[in-house]
Formats: sequence, C-alpha cells, structure tokens
Amino acid sequence: MQLVIISGRSGSGKSIALQALEDLGYYAIDNLPAMLLGSLVDELGDPASPRSSIAVSVDARNLPQALQRFPSLLAEVRGRGIDCQVIYLTTDARILIERYSATRRRHPLTRDSEMTLAEAIDTEERALAEIRDLADLVIDTSRLSVHELRGRIGDQVAGHRPEQLTLTVESFGFKRGVPLDADLVFDARCLPNPYWDPRLRPYNGRDEAIVTFLEGYPVVAEMLDDIEGWLTRWLPAYRASHRSYLTVAIGCTGGQHRSVYLAERLARRLAAAHPHVRLRHREMGLQDTLAAPADQGR
Repeated sequence: MQLVIISGRSGSGKSIALQALEDLGYYAIDNLPAMLLGSLVDELGDPASPRSSIAVSVDARNLPQALQRFPSLLAEVRGRGIDCQVIYLTTDARILIERYSATRRRHPLTRDSEMTLAEAIDTEERALAEIRDLADLVIDTSRLSVHELRGRIGDQVAGHRPEQLTLTVESFGFKRGVPLDADLVFDARCLPNPYWDPRLRPYNGRDEAIVTFLEGYPVVAEMLDDIEGWLTRWLPAYRASHRSYLTVAIGCTGGQHRSVYLAERLARRLAAAHPHVRLRHREMGLQDTLAAPADQGR
C-alpha cells in the first residue's frame, strides 16, 4: 500500500497535485481530517480492498488540534510499514496574494474571521510548520505552470520508490530569490561573470561560448570540485537517514551563466554514481530534465 499526503499553502496547487495523482490511478481524497488517517489505512489497507495507492490532502482546513497531532498520527501510520510520502507545496507569499487577487477567491482562513489576506497566509504557514518540517519533498510552485506541476508530481511522486534517494540539482538567480524547496544552497556569485562581456550576455551556461569563458578560470573548476567533494562525502549520510529527496541549488546573480554551467557539470558528474539525478534550470524554465550520463560530453 502506498499513501501520499499532500499539504501546503492554500493557492499553491494542492488540488492540481491531487488531481494529477488521481489521473495516475490513485484513490484521491481532498481535505481529509488528519484524525482519520489511521482509519483510512485500516479500511483501505485490507487485503480485499482494490485500493493500493491512495492520495489525500491534509491542510489548514483541519481543526487546530488535528494539525497539532499530525506528527504522532504520521508516526503511527509509518509504524505499520506503510509506504508513506508527505509532499508539501509552497509559494512565495507575494505571488499568493497576486493569485487570490486575480481569482477573487477568499482564503479559507478569512471566511470566519477579520484577518487580512496577508495575515491569513502568514497564520496558515505557522499552522502547517510541523507538516512542512516532516515533509519528504517540498515543491516551490511559485513559478511552475499547471502542466509543470503535474509533470513533477507524476515524475517525482508517483514514480518514486521508497528505497531510493532522488537528487535534484537546480540553478537559480539570487535576484529572484532562493528556491523555497532547496535543501542545500551554494553561491557562485564570487566567480568571474560572463555577463559583463556584452558579446557573451545573450548566451547561457549551456552554450559553448560561456563554457569556454568559465573554463578559462581555474577557480571555477575548484568550486565545482569542492561542491562535488562535499556532496560525495555527505550523500551517504543523507541516504542513511532515509531521505527520499534532496535538492541542491546553485545560484548566481541572474541564474543564466555561472549557476547553469555549474549545475550542468555537477549533475552530470553525480549521475555517474547516482542513478536518480535530475537537473533543473529555474530561470530558463527547464524543469525535471534528467541529467545526462557523465561520458556524453557537453
């Protein structure tokens, strides 16, 4: 039996994620009272039940006492040997405000209170803090389209096996903020910047012109080696702690040149030893691209 629990901020795409799993054959339940998790497992975990894959959403619409008991309820379910993943969706608060303003929908926490939208978003984040801390995977949906979110749910959640560690290497630009779902962040802004050469500005870190520029500086190779060395040293510890997902984010100023180059090279190196490596370039809009084997060149 496989159980996927979807949680996160209202407006971050929980309904889309749940529908994506339902389309993939999961028995989906929206807004499940957390107190019923054990009963659900008892009912659908029966050998006579045809339901082997279940997806539920548990969010701030639950009673406060139910959210407070979520850690113990989750521990009880996992103690039964159930393959259980907790997926938390988050979105930048400013983008959430824009989404609610555009759709003119009310936030669930403003319906029976005098809270402003901003206050409701902040209150909800605090109420769900323990669920986020327990999440196996955090997905930042701030800049994901509906199709990209459905793709990530299908690829990372439905296609995940409990014994594997899925490693994602992501490039980003600091000027648009650090990815909310990053577990480890490395800063490449100290490296030589191709942006200041007007001839190189239109290219990105996957283009030969940028590759040639960056590989002309030994310090770039040194940073790449150091990041790879650190990950090689510590990935076994993450795997031993039963982590299912790990996102390594590399940032530069704009997320087009230095971070893209480093993410490409790092993902390719790691893929030689780790079969479940994914590569994303946030600012270029490239999501969930499988890292190529290390011997396929540039």
